[in-house]
Amino acid sequence: MTTKSFTSTFYLIGGQHRNVQPFSDEDASIETMSHCSGYSDPASFAEDGPEILDEEGTQEDLEYKLKGFIDLTLDKSAKTRQAALEGIKNALASKMLYEFILERRMTLTDSIERCLKKGKSDEQRAAAALASVLCIQLGPGIESEEVLKTLGPILKKIICDGAASVQARQTCATCFGVCSFIATDDITELYSSLECLETVFTKSCLKEKDTRVVGSASGAGLQVSALLAWTLLLTVCPVSEVKKRLEMHFHKLPSLLSSDDVNLRIAAGESLALLFELARGMESDFFYEDMESLTHTLRALATDGNKHRAKVEKRKQRSVFRDVLRAVEERDFPTETVKFGPERMYIDCWVKKHTYDTFKEILGSGMQYHLQSNEFLRNVFELGPPVMLDAATLKTMKISRFERHLYNSAAFKARTKARSKCRDKRADVGEF
Repeated sequence: MTTKSFTSTFYLIGGQHRNVQPFSDEDASIETMSHCSGYSDPASFAEDGPEILDEEGTQEDLEYKLKGFIDLTLDKSAKTRQAALEGIKNALASKMLYEFILERRMTLTDSIERCLKKGKSDEQRAAAALASVLCIQLGPGIESEEVLKTLGPILKKIICDGAASVQARQTCATCFGVCSFIATDDITELYSSLECLETVFTKSCLKEKDTRVVGSASGAGLQVSALLAWTLLLTVCPVSEVKKRLEMHFHKLPSLLSSDDVNLRIAAGESLALLFELARGMESDFFYEDMESLTHTLRALATDGNKHRAKVEKRKQRSVFRDVLRAVEERDFPTETVKFGPERMYIDCWVKKHTYDTFKEILGSGMQYHLQSNEFLRNVFELGPPVMLDAATLKTMKISRFERHLYNSAAFKARTKARSKCRDKRADVGEF
């Protein structure tokens, strides 16, 4: 990607251009606060999402709102800053705004950096989530590399800080993994990112095979995020490094299958399935020395009927581990189909599934839109250039949906009439 020029970041305050300084309760000026207050409440945007703007306003309206939210990331109130971060994140998750954010990349990065450094748990989580979507919008290249260069050390510090909020560390771990996946061009930096995430989840990988892994739900959430982010980065490592990491950690992960937390058990199972896929891709005759014990554990989890576990947890666990067991024993993967617009994407391996699940968690309902329009994601999933739909095609799609609605309405009426006749017959029999 060619290097693009960046404009210096200034805010217009009192008719003069001034450099933005890090906010604090002491030095935040009243003049700045009155300037920001002219914009609407960012919380309303965070709740409603940008779809409302698409319907009621124009692209200019959306950009004007976002400019206001960017200013509000300097507000005195932590709640206002958090809501502004969430509003920007929701907009970027639901709409491609590459040119808009390219001009304001340095401003957004500075705002995220300040909120990560000075904010509390919720504000740090909102800032980290925004950083993830910012890199997804920018894609690989010098722009996202600069974002990671600025935010990476701060994210690492929070992830490894035992005194920090566990929830903030969890979101930062996901953010760090995704941003490194997108922006890291230096192999050494990639290995450093792997090591940072390993320090988190390997603490729960006990040497004793039969020892139960017990921990708090919040602590387990951090380990899940670190493990899944580590697994994502492993999919883009050179073969030699993958072999090295497998030798170091393959035998440790099965201990996480005995965790009291269902999400950690599932994350460990899916990671193992992916690691087996990578290992067999490098060596078709790959042999795991403790295979019998592992398959026994996986089979027990796939048929788990423990009464002390919730039904929803057991149902979810059994479904996942049936697929994991098939992957380990039979090298099989249940193909999934993802529909977005007129296109279809087939998920036919664990690497693709894990990558899709990771970005789906970040983008939420905006995932389908990004699969259609985001060139970076389309390259990741080998979808080719974005499909351009002409007006005639769009009109045809709308007609087909309308016809489908009419068909469903007619079918509903037919069912209602049929059931009414049955009820009348039962009533006659009863009276007789």
